[in-house]
Amino acid sequence: MPRFTIVIAAYRVQGYLSACLDSVLTQSYPDLEVVAVDDRSPDHCGAIIDAYAARDSRVVPVHQRVNSGPGRARNAGVERAGGDYLLFLDGDDTLAPGTLQGLADRLALTHDPEILYFNHVRTYWSERRAPSLFGELLASAGTDVFSAVERPEFLRIFAMSSNRVYHRGFYTRHGFAFSEGIYEDALLSYKTMLTARRIACVDLVGLEYRQRRVGASTASPGEKHFIIFRQYARLFDFLDDRPHLAPLRPLLFERAVSHFLFCLDRTSRVATADRPRFFARAAEWYRAHLPAGFTPPVEGRWRFEALASGSFLRYRERELAIRAAAGARKLRRTVRPPLAARAKAGLYRLHRQRPVDPELAVYSAYWGRGVLCNPGAIYYKARELAPEIHGVWAVKKSEIESLPEGVDYVVTGTRDFYRTVARAKYLINNVNFPNEVVKRPGTVHVQTFHGTPLKCMGLDQQRYPAAAGGMSFGNLLRRIDRWDFALSSNPHSSQIWERVYPAEYRLLEYGYPRNDVFFTASGDDIRRIRGELGIPAGNTALLYAPTLRDYQKGFTPRLDLERLSRELGPRITLLVRAHYSYRPQDDLTRLQEAGLVIDVSRHRSVEELCLAADALITDYSSMMFDYALLDRPVVIYADDWDIYRSSRGVYFDLLSGSPGETPGAVARTERELVEIFREGRWCDADATALRTAFRARFCPFDDGHAAERVVRTLMLGQDETALPVPPVPQVRPLADSAPAEPRGGVLTE
Repeated sequence: MPRFTIVIAAYRVQGYLSACLDSVLTQSYPDLEVVAVDDRSPDHCGAIIDAYAARDSRVVPVHQRVNSGPGRARNAGVERAGGDYLLFLDGDDTLAPGTLQGLADRLALTHDPEILYFNHVRTYWSERRAPSLFGELLASAGTDVFSAVERPEFLRIFAMSSNRVYHRGFYTRHGFAFSEGIYEDALLSYKTMLTARRIACVDLVGLEYRQRRVGASTASPGEKHFIIFRQYARLFDFLDDRPHLAPLRPLLFERAVSHFLFCLDRTSRVATADRPRFFARAAEWYRAHLPAGFTPPVEGRWRFEALASGSFLRYRERELAIRAAAGARKLRRTVRPPLAARAKAGLYRLHRQRPVDPELAVYSAYWGRGVLCNPGAIYYKARELAPEIHGVWAVKKSEIESLPEGVDYVVTGTRDFYRTVARAKYLINNVNFPNEVVKRPGTVHVQTFHGTPLKCMGLDQQRYPAAAGGMSFGNLLRRIDRWDFALSSNPHSSQIWERVYPAEYRLLEYGYPRNDVFFTASGDDIRRIRGELGIPAGNTALLYAPTLRDYQKGFTPRLDLERLSRELGPRITLLVRAHYSYRPQDDLTRLQEAGLVIDVSRHRSVEELCLAADALITDYSSMMFDYALLDRPVVIYADDWDIYRSSRGVYFDLLSGSPGETPGAVARTERELVEIFREGRWCDADATALRTAFRARFCPFDDGHAAERVVRTLMLGQDETALPVPPVPQVRPLADSAPAEPRGGVLTE
């Protein structure tokens, strides 16, 4: 008996069906069968299914005699299923690499729940990709197993058929089946969740949910959309027979009405001429199923109130008023900014006619976040060695109060900004200045970067559109053509930078100026930092610093931090730093108030945090390369390695366990992470040997004088014979600097 049966319903998806089947049959987890149902498709879907069945015995072809819709096609697939778990796919969807392995691992960890939910990403015909809104909710479950009565908030998960797996025994024992018509997946989703006693979740982005330009069953208006009222009436009939679910009726009522309103507001579902009739049906349903004491949600409350009144005229008047106000705001946004932009552009051109100021330098870091990183270290060293150079920081308005005393600044995008940038000789940044900034003759543009690349960067991101986030690679090339110098902290970076940022700049293999403090900080400095952070004397401080996920919206800790803190015990202090792209987190504030963690997400100096920490726990953050300079333990917690490397791309296999690739002990689950610390493997001889090889490869240039080398080269005009000499790198060169291909499977050591 296979572990998974994937039921694929196919109707008029001949252009996508092969990709769907390939995404399943090439999964690294092979214990599966595919029941592919041709729903009497008028195109070549049936022939495609038969061809795959002839090549792979795991494919079971099913041909419907008449077209009966996706629900009945899936039901026919279930009748032929033999796996422990059922997973439903549409013929135009795909599974991300490593999905089945990730699901199998979580099923084992949660002892075979009745339903396991996972995450998805929407992929559009335009190549745009949009993460779902449910990553934080899924991650909040951790490894808990629960029912909908115990955790009703999970009833808000997107009610579709493909973002979950069902235990087949549970599914068939209760006689579940898809109903006729569209919106059948919403009805089944709620009924199964309300019935299940053991539900689990995993924040694994496994489903690539395709949004086609044409051809989707819900993408054309008509009478078929009116069946939505019957589907939700069936759900409430289901509730009537189960009095113990009565407390959930208000939430399910709100979900149903929100779904009606969603359809009403989309002409792709409800034609303009049909809107009054659709509204009337929704209002009738509203009155018939309104739970006692129901309170409409704050957001969109007026829509619920209009439905309750039954007045489409009232709804339409409010809708038109909101649209008019939005139109006015849009007009202001579209008229004012171009006028202001033209004025600033004219001013910028005017100031570029003035001479370059040889004693003016403009610095910026992380898109205007303040005096930070490599530009910050260069700025302070320039004040020491070249005090005649006047340094000005380009910052966002929101960061002004955080600037150190005595720092001169201009706000990005203002007239002062363009006037200053137009005349500065030195422009130093760890990202890029805006596209409209012009490289004037006699000026010096310096790209310092802000990390060593594990994930794919620059032109390599073309292969990973979700990670590129709509980046214009033409603009990228124009920006890098402005660079005169770029910094590198190791030979690996040098090879990557020159390939993914191809231009005529000079590469300075000087190390990273921000890391100089690791060589100059004293024991007293470290004790002061630990005291300011509130680390108890004698405690071991662990810094948990996960990186950004391109496929995940918002910061969700990959760990149950409360449980981890309690399991590690009171002698361990857990410092938690969310990526700077994320907003402050209420959950971290709560845990800090409870004394379980110290939230250092807004601490201004990453370098100080590294100095304070006895060990680093991270996943794929470039902080690991800098932290290795301290020769302190690094522990990798990589629960989503497969999806990360397939969605973002990586240059080497961080989890291989090979010297020079893995910096220390590796955990793929929270339990493994706890055991690494309890058993001492985070700092044993094996971890030390890995760290030594990692340092040799990625830390050859840093010696505490990187900022000095930069200032003497750029601002004092000294040749390299007069500079502090970085150590000779004792590392092997990369044999191939192309991104490493995912190897499939998971770490099983």
